[in-house]
Amino acid sequence: MPRTPESAGRSPRVTGRLLVLQVIVLSLLATLGGRLWFLQIRDGRQYSQEAVSNHLRPVQVPAVRGQILDANGSPLADNTTQLVVTVSRTALLQQHDGGAAVLARLAQVLGMSPTEVHDKVRLCDAVTPQPCWNGSPYQPIPVTTQATTQQAMQIVERREDFPGVAADPTAVRDYPGPHGANAAQLLGYLSPVTQDEIDAATGSDGKSLYAASDQVGRAGLESVYDRQLRGKPGVDNLEVDNLGRVIGSGGGTPAIAGDDVVTSIDSRIQGIAEAQLQQALITLRKTWDTVTHQNYKADSGAVVVMDVHTGRIIAMASAPTYNPNVWTGGISDRDYASLTNGNSDFPLLNRAMQGQSAPGSTFKVVTTSGAINAGYTYDDKFPCTSAMTIGGRVFKNFEGENFGDIDLSKALEVSCDTVFYNIAYQQWIKDGGMRPTHPADWLFKAATEFGLGQKTGIDLPGEVAGRVPDRAWHDQYYAEMKDIWCKQAASGKNDYGTEVAREDCSDFATVRAGDEVNYAIGQGDTLVTPIQMARVYAALANGGTLYRPQIAKAVVTPSGKVVTDLPPVVQGHLPDTPRTIQYIDDATAGVITEGTAAWKFQGWPQDKIQLHAKTGTAEVVGKQTTSWFDTYTKDYAVVMTIAQGGTGSGGAGPAVRSIYNALYGVQPNGSIDPKKALLPTPQAALPSFAPDGSVAEPAAYTVDLPGSTGPAPAGPRGGGDRQGPLTPGLEAERRAAA
Repeated sequence: MPRTPESAGRSPRVTGRLLVLQVIVLSLLATLGGRLWFLQIRDGRQYSQEAVSNHLRPVQVPAVRGQILDANGSPLADNTTQLVVTVSRTALLQQHDGGAAVLARLAQVLGMSPTEVHDKVRLCDAVTPQPCWNGSPYQPIPVTTQATTQQAMQIVERREDFPGVAADPTAVRDYPGPHGANAAQLLGYLSPVTQDEIDAATGSDGKSLYAASDQVGRAGLESVYDRQLRGKPGVDNLEVDNLGRVIGSGGGTPAIAGDDVVTSIDSRIQGIAEAQLQQALITLRKTWDTVTHQNYKADSGAVVVMDVHTGRIIAMASAPTYNPNVWTGGISDRDYASLTNGNSDFPLLNRAMQGQSAPGSTFKVVTTSGAINAGYTYDDKFPCTSAMTIGGRVFKNFEGENFGDIDLSKALEVSCDTVFYNIAYQQWIKDGGMRPTHPADWLFKAATEFGLGQKTGIDLPGEVAGRVPDRAWHDQYYAEMKDIWCKQAASGKNDYGTEVAREDCSDFATVRAGDEVNYAIGQGDTLVTPIQMARVYAALANGGTLYRPQIAKAVVTPSGKVVTDLPPVVQGHLPDTPRTIQYIDDATAGVITEGTAAWKFQGWPQDKIQLHAKTGTAEVVGKQTTSWFDTYTKDYAVVMTIAQGGTGSGGAGPAVRSIYNALYGVQPNGSIDPKKALLPTPQAALPSFAPDGSVAEPAAYTVDLPGSTGPAPAGPRGGGDRQGPLTPGLEAERRAAA
């Protein structure tokens, strides 16, 4: 058969290979066509969106933080506008030198070193120490939050010298201190979020609730109510080119402003409490201590004013204190050292709830309750001798008083230690002494039922529990310390510390007679906090109800709508009958008229405002005595303590009286002026918010601070200044965002 031209020169083998190649090519073309259809037709929209998103960089827009308001609506923590200078890294990187010359010129204008400015705009990583920027590289990086108007004008007028640099009014945290209410330890502060916090805080979508550039609440109310205050940040989607340069905005979502926290703090009373505590320290440092033969050191103290009907805190002050605005914009190394070094007396500590000390004779109301529940009667008489001997050791009255045979009421009034020594020793014998079998422990039980030895649950972080040195604690502490004590006991030394170690090595696991008699007068190993004692005395005032101490009353929107109401919480009741509480009431009222506080309360209008008190002078080894003064009326409990401050009435008495004078309008001659009474009854209602969220401004007033050199600053009682220093535009934006 003749060959055709097409087949000439082809073998069957070659023809087969060509057919296979044609099939492969056709298959590849079919696969490519199908894939193009899949990408362009079926999922075209999805991939188009992803392509667009490759040119978008989301940048977080921070939400305006909510305010912390006092009971009248005045801001304790607010937002103020400051000139913030920021730098855009993307603009800097477009400069031929990476922006080095721009940063050098900026440093000169701001009065900073070039290194300092450079460090602030560099990005944080695993090896870069602070300062550095922990946020998005596309977000403007703040260099300073305290630029002056002149500095801002230089930057604005010389735009060509400062590409990527902006100076704009920005909201920053501010603690305005209305009526002198510093409230540093109560409010807390803000600082940058840590990576551990970013990793730990995740939402339902698995994403972190924090951005790397966020500020979060530290300590105080800023910490406890951080979630409510912080709001919800927005997002600005920035369009960037293939070199990462920002070329526009692709839209986004607006930020939602944080809610406000309304507290029970009255800034007027808070300011007075702080001033009176500070004045007491100053006065005591000029007062001679006849025991140590030097002036009182009065190195620290605290005061609490509580509404006895709810447990809400009207004022809480701690000394030493500091200006919380030092944290705004980042605290300097110098300021941080001044707050934390050993010579600072640790002003970050809130001694109202973190300061523990022996309560001294203010504890005797607890012992009285335990004694009556143990079977002693209201009329039983006890010898109030100047001293008594127990186990070969002499226990004395603080100043060697001898009042003869008296009942428990009189023992409270004159603060007779030996009466309570006697009762405690009798109870120790009844409970089995050194060989207890089934001890009733009425005195220890009373402290637990009064809420001592446990945290009160106040809405502040870091509260300490205090200590009730009962049998369980003795067992636990002995197990922890036995080896140390016994090693010291075997050292052969004969100093005081070694003698105590020998005793404790031998029998500390058992409550000894000396332990119980010291405990009965608030000495020994007993520890309490001022907030615990305020709750105790508030319960005596209200008939026996123990409320949880609370500062926040409600969470509201920026427009004033209640989001969360925070009502009072009942935690328990005193173990006493109404008659026992009345018995203690009568005794503590006598402290003011005839007892240990009478010399500081002459002329007090007891017939109109019945005041109850118990003084305490707690001895501390190696230091001067701690002053305690625990008081209450039908509406308020006021407790003040001063470390190394002498006697209760002498150290804290005048300051506490000045606080009551301000509350009730009591004048120096003992008369009552209702017009000068700042808070004659506790305020239950929330502030009255206008539709725009502001608080109606009441009439101005002037208050004469008793014990001070002049009047308090006149100003609106409530929240006429609620908007604080925010510019109208920024405040309107905040409320619109809400």
